[in-house]
Formats: sequence, structure tokens, C-alpha cells
Amino acid sequence: MSSMTIAPPNRLRHPRPGALRLTRRGRLVVFLVFLLAATAVLVFALSGAATGTADRGAPVPVKVVQVEAGDTLWSIATRAAPGQDPRDLIDEIQRLNGLEGSLPVGTQIAVPLGP
Repeated sequence: MSSMTIAPPNRLRHPRPGALRLTRRGRLVVFLVFLLAATAVLVFALSGAATGTADRGAPVPVKVVQVEAGDTLWSIATRAAPGQDPRDLIDEIQRLNGLEGSLPVGTQIAVPLGP
């Protein structure tokens, strides 16, 4: 007679019910979606998105001025409206640009044109 041995049944590893199992492609898709979302947030954060208020008013024509070394709001206002008291224009520049502190070099600010 021949002897025959019975091997134990293969114990396949089955994921637990409800467990998430991603393939290589699935992991790549999840990574790319995360990367796309992070890039969108970063672009929005660095774009200098405009801020608004609930106040309504007439549109004001402006020119964009880049702050250079040594510039102050006073010097920018006197260049924009020579011969006039710059204090009102400084207040308007601060309101238009949401300025509360210093002016970093290279910042672009909106300066109202004329009265």
C-alpha cells in the first residue's frame, strides 16, 4: 500500500471585515489627491488673496506701487499727491490695503489716484 499524507489546509490571510486594503494604484491615487489638495491650499495662501469688507462704496481708481527700501506711507503719499496734506491719503492707503504695521520692502500696495 501506498502511504498518503494529508497536508493542512492553506490558511489564506483574509483582511478583517471592514478593514481598508489599498493596492499600489490606490495608494498612489490617495497620495496624488492629498498632494493636489495641499498644493491648492498653498497656492491660495501665497496668492495674496484679496480681502473684502461688508462696507459698500464707490470704486476708487488706484495705481499699484512697490515699496522700496526707505519708503514710508508718508513718502508714498507725498509722491502720489504732491502739494496736498498726506494724512488723509495715508489713512486711505491703510484702509485699502489692510495695513496695520510696517511696510516690508517689495510689498505691492494700492495707492488711490486723485481726490
